[in-house]
Amino acid sequence: MVEGLDPLIHPPHRLQLMALLGEVTDMEFSVARELLGVSDSVLSKHLAQLAAADYVALRKATVEGRQRTWIVLTSKGRSAFRGHVAALQALVGAARG
Repeated sequence: MVEGLDPLIHPPHRLQLMALLGEVTDMEFSVARELLGVSDSVLSKHLAQLAAADYVALRKATVEGRQRTWIVLTSKGRSAFRGHVAALQALVGAARG
């Protein structure tokens, strides 16, 4: 792996999720699932790994009698994502020569 790339963020669905979360205060689980085009179980697996690293936090609440989950990008996650993007940009810059 290239220096500065975060192997936790690098898989495509996690990278896309981090980018989406960087643009909002929070995102409902079902919205993230639809935008990424993945199943509940796939998104849950990615979120568990990101949450274990404190890159995201999950907020749960009951709305109209239904349990709902929102995903929040933490400050640690935001910083890690910025570092990962900077490493990707450096890699592209080096490839352009």
